[in-house]
Amino acid sequence: MSKEEKEILEENEGISLDEDNSNEAEQDEANSSSQSDCDELEEKVKELEEKVLRDAADYENLKKRMEKEKSQAVAYAHESFARDLLSVIDSLDSAASLEIDEENLSESLQKIREGINLTIDQFKKVFEKNGIELVDVENEFDPNFHEAIMQVESDDHDKGQIVQVFQKGYKIRDRVLRPAMVSICK
Repeated sequence: MSKEEKEILEENEGISLDEDNSNEAEQDEANSSSQSDCDELEEKVKELEEKVLRDAADYENLKKRMEKEKSQAVAYAHESFARDLLSVIDSLDSAASLEIDEENLSESLQKIREGINLTIDQFKKVFEKNGIELVDVENEFDPNFHEAIMQVESDDHDKGQIVQVFQKGYKIRDRVLRPAMVSICK
């Protein structure tokens, strides 16, 4: 519509076309405002979706950690019982290692010694079945598995090597039940 036509319509009808334009401007502004509100809501929805995904991932991680802790609790449930048995096997080892003149041993003492050795073998089988094993003392001192109770000088050993074992150490799977008590070379 040309400018002249607008002027003629305004005079004849008494309507200002500028008002129509202002109404259109108001509508455009309202549309723009609702569009920005819509954008804000979409942004909020995205944030909430991300939060839900993070919470779900956190829940899955917690679930996995609880399963791991549960399996470890089951695996190490008999740890204190096994620790209590260590002193028993130590006593049997000591009794079995007594130095006695074989020629003068009576037959009953030989039977007792055999019984002790059989009991020790049974303990070792039960320990093996339950994942309990001796701590290795053939290599260098390792504070994770050994407890040094003294240092001695030795020409036969290098510095830091284990010279003598005073008490055997045991571990259950990857945990130490009792460290080996050893002396090490200075």
